[in-house]
This record gives sequence, structure tokens and C-alpha cells, in this order.
Amino acid sequence: MLNPNSGILYLLAAVVIGFVFIQSIYFSVLAWKRAKKLGMKTETLKKTVVSSAVFTIIPSISIAMGILVLSKALGLAVPWLRLSVVGSLAYETTVAASAVSGYGYTMSDQISNPEVFSAILWAMTIGTLPAFIVVPIFGKKIERGMAKIESKNKRWSELFGVSLFIGMIATFLGAQFSGTTGGIGGWIPVVVVIISALIMILCNFISKHMKSNAMENYALPISMIGAMLLSIPITNLVSSISG
Repeated sequence: MLNPNSGILYLLAAVVIGFVFIQSIYFSVLAWKRAKKLGMKTETLKKTVVSSAVFTIIPSISIAMGILVLSKALGLAVPWLRLSVVGSLAYETTVAASAVSGYGYTMSDQISNPEVFSAILWAMTIGTLPAFIVVPIFGKKIERGMAKIESKNKRWSELFGVSLFIGMIATFLGAQFSGTTGGIGGWIPVVVVIISALIMILCNFISKHMKSNAMENYALPISMIGAMLLSIPITNLVSSISG
């Protein structure tokens, strides 16, 4: 039987994350030295570092919530590694949930079967590989193509970009709506998604009309945490009705 929280997994994750962390510090030091050579004041640099740290840490609360969601089934080491390096919160959680359900488990079950655990990790990993291939090879061509479309028709360029984004979101929403045929309990994720969207709209409204940059940066974690908290009474209500 596999232990998803085994020491070797934590060690491997720590090595990779440690390398990325050291790399970040290295480039931060280079950026600081370069800024000093350009004549920027130390006070200005300190304010930039503090503000960047705040607006980086707070939105990452949603990432931490994703790690906790995945940790029940996959342990803490693997989600920690995936969402700290190249993972995407929306992709990782959706693919992991689909792979877990495909083997007859739920995200509340700890996966101790090595074959199932390996298959889930492969599903989470393979989907991220195209980015390492497509961007270096085709990134500039895609960028030139988008610039060409914008030069000919800016309105069409905006619609094209928005359509791509909506298509991506619709793909993730499909996983949430797929359980609606299984009874009233299957509507819980849909209701939670709607609540999260409403909270996001409210945050954007506050950010726009009160000109709050802080709210703009905190909108994602606020909407996620708010929806997750409200999902508890919603689930209890549905359980009492169906029970």
C-alpha cells in the first residue's frame, strides 16, 4: 500500500521547491543590483519589495486552499509540489477530481493504491507538458498572429481573445455540471460555483467604484474562501432535504 504522506515524497518535493526558491532569490538579488545601477533609490526599492510581497502572498491564499483540497486524496507533498512550481489551481483540481472519480474514488478518500495514485499523477502532469513545448516553439508565431489580427480589426481581436477565455472556463465548468443528473446532491457544486461568481462580481464592483487595488488583488481568494465556507451550510441543507 502506498502512503501519500511518506517521507520520501516530502523530500523529493522539498528538493524541487527549494531549487525554485533559491532561483527566485538569485534573480531577485540580480534585479536589486541592476536597479541600483540604474540609479533607483533604496527607499523606492524597499517599498516595491513590500508591496509586491503583499500582493503576491494574499492572492496565493487560493493556492493554499487548493493544496488542502487535494491533500485529502493525494497527501500533502504532491499537491504542495504541483501548485508551487508549474501547477495550475483550476487545472490540477479539475483533472485530479476527474481521475479520482474515474477509478471509483472521491476526493475525500485517501488514495493508497499505487497504480491509481500513479495514474492520477500522470493525468495531472501530461496536461501541463504542452505548455513547455508550444510556448518556446510557437509562442512568437502566435503572438505575431494575434498582433496581425488586432492591426486589421481590433474589435474582432478582442472578441477572439474573450472567446478563447470563455471556452477555457466552459471546459472547467463542464466538470461541475456533469453531476447534476445524479440528484439534488449533484447541484451542490453548481450552486457553489454560482455563489463564487457572485462574490467575484461584488469584489469587482467594489474595486471599480471604490478604486481599490487591494480588492482587485484579493478578489480570487475572497470568492474562493467565501464560496467554500457557504458550501458547508448548503451541503448540510441538501443532506437534510434528501435524507
